Amino acid sequence: MTSAQTSRPDQTGTAPDLSVLARPSGGFAMLAVDQREAMRAMFAAHQTTPVTDDQVTRFKLAAASILTPYASGVLIDKQFAFDQAVAERVVDPACGLIAAADHFIAGPDEFVADVEIDRAVVPSEVRDQGAVALKLLVIHRPDGDPAARIAMVEEFVGRCRAAGLISIIEPVSKAPRDGREWNWDDGVLAAARELGALGADLYKAEVPLHGDGDADEIRRRCEAITEAVDSPWVVLSSGVPHELFPEAVRIACSAGASGFLAGRAIWASVIGSDDVERDLLEISVPRLERLGAVVDEALGER
Repeated sequence: MTSAQTSRPDQTGTAPDLSVLARPSGGFAMLAVDQREAMRAMFAAHQTTPVTDDQVTRFKLAAASILTPYASGVLIDKQFAFDQAVAERVVDPACGLIAAADHFIAGPDEFVADVEIDRAVVPSEVRDQGAVALKLLVIHRPDGDPAARIAMVEEFVGRCRAAGLISIIEPVSKAPRDGREWNWDDGVLAAARELGALGADLYKAEVPLHGDGDADEIRRRCEAITEAVDSPWVVLSSGVPHELFPEAVRIACSAGASGFLAGRAIWASVIGSDDVERDLLEISVPRLERLGAVVDEALGER
């Protein structure tokens, strides 16, 4: 699968139209601002006063307003900003709106230790608000229950199909709770092999080696993801230094990926700025434009 025009058919036999989330090249250059307590922690690192919900919301709305003219899609969470973004019309009309449909459950030392489908995000309601897709984070631990993960993904895909929405899953590799020996990169591939053929319309994957390693090995692992996943797939930027992310996107696309759905590599360094809007314009916009060009160029070479 190489572009927005190819995807697994839904139950009616009709492939979903992913072009609403894609660039003219067929590639995806999508922005994520759905981080929650992790984003609060980013702010906390730059201030001594408590980080308020309003502070997080205002950043998300500013990022969506300034960056979505340069993105093919934007992912927003209902907890902090989805309803406000719709009400204030901050998302560029040409940018596909994605609603986060995951409820994060924190652990003793993790912002997201477990995930469940967020029942407060009603597919038909967010569709009527303008969303074209839903996204579900899936925690993949080697000692977790595969049947439970599979069942959650299948239910999520069914909810999306019933509402006429594109389904996006985002499996992330996490350490086992039982203390067994574990390799993060192996978990990324195991997640793709377990969950990549369950009918989701778009798969969002972590970058092998966090983009910081031998390029041939990163490419080989990306090729393995391509082989495992039955839909187009994109990379996320968490764990990848922002300066390495463009090359990581290029390598992934050369190995079968179709773009990115990313946040931190684009806007994380702006958090704590004395002028957020200025730095979103001067720092984040050029980063996003460059990443879009990387996607177009890499897909054009295939």
